[in-house]
Amino acid sequence: MKILKYNDAAFEAEFEAVLATSSLFDAEVEASVRKILEAVRTKGDKALVDFAAKFDKVTLRPDGLRVTVEEQVAAALKTVSQPGVEKAMKEAHKNIASFAKKSLRKNWQSTNSHGAKVGEKFDPFHRVGIYVPAGKAPLASTALMTITLAAAAGCKEIVVCTPCGKDGTIQPELLYAAMLAGATEIYRVGGAQAIAAMAYGTKTIGKVQKIFGPGNAYVVAAKRLLFGHVALDLLPGPSEVLVIADAAADPAFIAADILAQAEHGSGKERVWMVTPAGRILTAVRKEIEKQLKTSDRKELLSRVLESGTALIQVKDMKQAVALANRLAPEHCEVMTKDPRAVADQIHTAGALMLGSYSPAVLGDYVAGPSHTLPTGGAGVSFAGLTVDQFQRRTSVVEYNKTSLKKALPTVQKFAAMEGLTAHGRSAEMRLKK
Repeated sequence: MKILKYNDAAFEAEFEAVLATSSLFDAEVEASVRKILEAVRTKGDKALVDFAAKFDKVTLRPDGLRVTVEEQVAAALKTVSQPGVEKAMKEAHKNIASFAKKSLRKNWQSTNSHGAKVGEKFDPFHRVGIYVPAGKAPLASTALMTITLAAAAGCKEIVVCTPCGKDGTIQPELLYAAMLAGATEIYRVGGAQAIAAMAYGTKTIGKVQKIFGPGNAYVVAAKRLLFGHVALDLLPGPSEVLVIADAAADPAFIAADILAQAEHGSGKERVWMVTPAGRILTAVRKEIEKQLKTSDRKELLSRVLESGTALIQVKDMKQAVALANRLAPEHCEVMTKDPRAVADQIHTAGALMLGSYSPAVLGDYVAGPSHTLPTGGAGVSFAGLTVDQFQRRTSVVEYNKTSLKKALPTVQKFAAMEGLTAHGRSAEMRLKK
């Protein structure tokens, strides 16, 4: 792991290197993804079957891409038979659905200066696509954190794509979570090819209006490249966490949270700690090494610790906040004496977790807000996934003869200024009649 200290001569250059490790704009990844997108666009289901054999090592047929009702029932029965699993799923689903319903945008109407009625209406997208990763860690929680929002918004058709195993099956818990959350179609298709299928449409998978969900670097690249062919939510790639800590923070908590976000499995995760306390930095480094010895995913974690981890000592909390806003982390944990005061100054994080008892894992599973968040620095421009992103906004304007007459002089002035005489005429003729 990298150790950076504010008083090192090369500190700024070293921090820029930390910023530059984002996988969002990897040229090699993008080149590979372009070929995948073109193959799906031109060959449809055949490309999906070919890529399943190539990447997932599974033999599929086009008529076997969709998960059957019988498979879903079997998955549900297997899942609910496991002690505590159904209860955990339903508890998380309840919190996510409750949070989503409070965030729905509502229609409104007002009058403008001419006395005309103006407002907005919000309708759910009719058909949406959701990607749920299922590589080394099939994420039932992601199914809940995305599909639930689509259902809460009122989307009628909720299409889910997720990779299958070498035997062609999908983890039962993931299937159950998708069903519980409200999926209407589920396909065993993963990677960039799944995003392409939902964007372009194939004979088996109908085109969607908007695509949601996190994924690896290839999935995120596919989403970027398909913008315009389809609407998109945000750019949620490999997981990230930044911990901002002062001298009172517990090094064991910090180390545990860093390892938790590093273990997702892509190898491109990024984890950081920023602190003005040199003692905390040293203690966290030792604690990471200690906890790593008992971790189940030691090899994966070691790779992330080697290439995507930085422990940074800053001059003071002001500099810590400045660096946090430059990193724009997916999760930002604030373990300080007054976490709210620090959090109020952070404007680019996907999610803020305040205090020593709010680890990012609560946001990953049960707190309520969706854990689908921007990564790779995209938090500077994107917010995390919210239910209103499943709603389509339409402005509504309603004039009558009286309000049109009041607006006409201004319309005429603009039409004359811009040399668009037909614009002015379209309003004038209504009053002449």
